[in-house]
Amino acid sequence: MSAEEGDWNFYLRTVSNSARDSNIANGPASDPSLLHAVKKLFEFCKREDKTSDDLVARVYPHLNKLFQRSVASLSQSNSSNGLLLLVILQFFLDFGEVVLHDADPSLHTFIRSCLSREFADPIVAAATLDFLYVNKNKLLVSFPNLLPQFFPLILKLTAWHGGKLEKPFLKVLPGLVSPGSFLPLFPSLMDLPILVVALEKVERSSGSLVGNNIASIQKSKAPEMLLALMDEAYTGTTIGERGGDESEESSTINVADPLFLELLKDENDGLVERHWTSPGITAVLQAAKNSPQSDRLKQILNIAPRLLDAYFTIALHDANSSLICALIPILMTRISALFPDQNYMYKVRRRLLEFMLAAFHRSPDLIPLLKKPIIDRLGNAYDSTEKTELALQLCWAVGEYGGGGPTHKDTARELFESLELLLYENLSSSRLGLRQEAAVDSNRKSFSKSSQSRLLCFVITAITKVATHHRELLPRARVALIKVARSRISDSRVSKRAHVYLGLIDEPGICLPVLGPSRPSHGFVHYPGTVNWNEGGNKMVAHIPFYILGEQEGPPFHDFSLSDVLPRR
Repeated sequence: MSAEEGDWNFYLRTVSNSARDSNIANGPASDPSLLHAVKKLFEFCKREDKTSDDLVARVYPHLNKLFQRSVASLSQSNSSNGLLLLVILQFFLDFGEVVLHDADPSLHTFIRSCLSREFADPIVAAATLDFLYVNKNKLLVSFPNLLPQFFPLILKLTAWHGGKLEKPFLKVLPGLVSPGSFLPLFPSLMDLPILVVALEKVERSSGSLVGNNIASIQKSKAPEMLLALMDEAYTGTTIGERGGDESEESSTINVADPLFLELLKDENDGLVERHWTSPGITAVLQAAKNSPQSDRLKQILNIAPRLLDAYFTIALHDANSSLICALIPILMTRISALFPDQNYMYKVRRRLLEFMLAAFHRSPDLIPLLKKPIIDRLGNAYDSTEKTELALQLCWAVGEYGGGGPTHKDTARELFESLELLLYENLSSSRLGLRQEAAVDSNRKSFSKSSQSRLLCFVITAITKVATHHRELLPRARVALIKVARSRISDSRVSKRAHVYLGLIDEPGICLPVLGPSRPSHGFVHYPGTVNWNEGGNKMVAHIPFYILGEQEGPPFHDFSLSDVLPRR
């Protein structure tokens, strides 16, 4: 017998003896040589020779029994079983067709029974993400619903370990996105900071989730509390009342709070709405705002915006228009419901607005479909600074894409009326609703005036653009611009822009290329800011407004006719 055959027999006996051991308390992972033996057997089976199938057939029954015994001992074992189970799962995936083994139940068992308990172990967490990445294509083809189903647990694993697992998670993230997980994944990524707060609450209340080894975690109350919380999330049963000796800090979050249970779940239930209005979550956010941030929370506050970037990239590349259309109203709602950290809120809001504009650029037809939420957000432009910014970007999108294009005249008219209303309300009040009492400091007053001017500029630009797309609205646009030009607004830039637009809409040949659609319309391609002078002879109907192009006020000081500048034939 060769040395190689001797090694094979030795490793096979090691696995066989462990698989037959009936002592549940003494789990397979307690034997340090067992993992090495399974890895060596796996290497023997991977060799491409004519005996490999025979080796696979001989080792499979023992590995299958070992897998079942490891799962059965999870609740009583003092050692981590994660790495051992991952190696056995890899065997099932690679040789399942040879031994006729369906790996789907084994994968579900590992995630539900092992990973849900050992996600706080950094070694198991890293090995799990590596396993998912290596087998990503195989999992997506053979088990397409697996990763989307358990994305909450994978997010929990990533949030707990922070920057160490950011890059491995980004490699796995595309596999988490499917039609069934696309929408629920968005708020889950947004709420990663509060997920960390919830996990740290469990750690403070019931014992450490992370120790030198898994034994200290298993002996603490934290895993049992997590499982009880998840049990309530799945079954709706009530968690028993806790003792009355809890400190004030540990009772900041009520464990029965709906959002708390939502955050700690392990499986995707398809629900998108989060209970941000609950008193418990309000108290949590206030406490987090007034308390020093942990290192783990600081890490996730930096990581979460980058994860959103990756999610939005996948969405624009792979998601269909129906999913994008369903996502944008959720985005509009969540833009004012974020974890209260200034730097985090700035980064996330900027990404939300950039994605929304990119979605409208990809599919301008979304604007008519989202007419109602757009009108609602324009009506709430005064509520807060972030809602004002959202309204500004919506004004730009409505104007840039002509209220949905030339085929959506009714929608364009309704959006135009909303812009008119926003304009007239702003003119009559001469202030934004986000300014509070009149007795505010000079910096606040300056900011409010600047915001009002910016809002007015966006609105009159959108009104002029929509009227350029839909010529039947030009008379109403002219009336609105005249009101702005004649209003007593302290910022002269607003009235000057209104004068410019009044001059432009009187020159259709120039107005259309400058403010018209940037996409092909009725067979013609328009390039914003570029005038096609070769077509000026039949499209321009008045003098060229040089005083507008030169930013001069008053009537033109030259009276050029088109024949003076256009080539004669």
